Amino acid sequence: MKAFKKYLLGFILLGLVIAAAVMIYIKTHPKPLPPNLIMGVGTILADETYLNTKYPGRLKLLRVDEGDKVSKGELLARLDSPEFEAKKESVEQMILAKQEELGAKEVELGIAQASLPQNVQKALADKKAKESMLAELANQIEALQDVVRQDAKDYKRLKKLYAQHLVSKHKVEEMGLKLATDRKKLDALLAKKRQILAAIEAAKSTIAQAQAQLQKTKALQYAIDALKKEILALRAQKKQIEAMIAELHLYAPYDGYVTQKIANIGEVIGAGMGVVALVDPKEFYLQIFVDTLQNGRIKIGDKAEIFLDAYPHRPIPAYVSRIAKKAEFTPKEVAVRSDRIQKVYAVRLKPLRPNPLLKLGLPAIGIISTDGKGLPRSLEEVPPL
Repeated sequence: MKAFKKYLLGFILLGLVIAAAVMIYIKTHPKPLPPNLIMGVGTILADETYLNTKYPGRLKLLRVDEGDKVSKGELLARLDSPEFEAKKESVEQMILAKQEELGAKEVELGIAQASLPQNVQKALADKKAKESMLAELANQIEALQDVVRQDAKDYKRLKKLYAQHLVSKHKVEEMGLKLATDRKKLDALLAKKRQILAAIEAAKSTIAQAQAQLQKTKALQYAIDALKKEILALRAQKKQIEAMIAELHLYAPYDGYVTQKIANIGEVIGAGMGVVALVDPKEFYLQIFVDTLQNGRIKIGDKAEIFLDAYPHRPIPAYVSRIAKKAEFTPKEVAVRSDRIQKVYAVRLKPLRPNPLLKLGLPAIGIISTDGKGLPRSLEEVPPL
């Protein structure tokens, strides 16, 4: 019995030794990685967006903190700038003043346009009537001048006949009276002509004045157009100031998370300074490093899987989105000292779709398939790093 126990204990010890030897062999001689697969370790990263202000101001409102989830278009922060508000109010008052001035000019123009053309037409009509009268009077004067000349001849002839006692004195006196009467009529017509000429000159002066007033309406129209342009310029200036004020309101550019709070309420933020940093979950990627020999086999678009240390049996489908053009020394994240002496290339693996398991800074393992086949479904299917 004692011998049996002794042999049994020996067999057990022998089995344990064999099992330990097998485990040591497996550990020291891991299953090689298939030639079409390339594996590397890295960290989950993403390009952060620094939400900054275009113009200076004092931070008045900050609605988020580090780690908060944000939605696209959500107001995250607001800055105050009394200077911008004062400029806006000043421009608004200038617009009101110019609008009042414009209204007054338009009323003045309306009055001028209603009255001045009528004055011009009246003056033109009066001038035309006087010119017609003048033409008619000229004919009368010409005819009367012929009569007076004939009267003078007849009077002279009768005086000679009277001296020869061929006509009576009464005939001579009648002709003399007629000559004097016709001359007076002619003088009256000539006086009337002078009056009509003076009236025509007055009408011309009235027309010139009215036309000058019409030029005033053009000047008023130019002034009105200038005021309208000034108002448009002021409105554009107001719109510019409103755009500057709008830039003091910071909105989330996408659905994401706040990774860093840079400023606090009450601080004066200079132009271009950041307030918060955001990250878009759709932009997460794993950056691994491969040596120069392996890099030559990788292409943009190659299929890949990402494994998080906490979820070794939940592969995240990905693809190669970027391969560095320049080699660098192995970063400090690589634990094996011998690996640090060689140069490596950074390779980015981007998930095919957003995954809630991914977070900034998480360590992960990436496996790339150079032919699109044989990607593992678990880390147990590949040798440990």
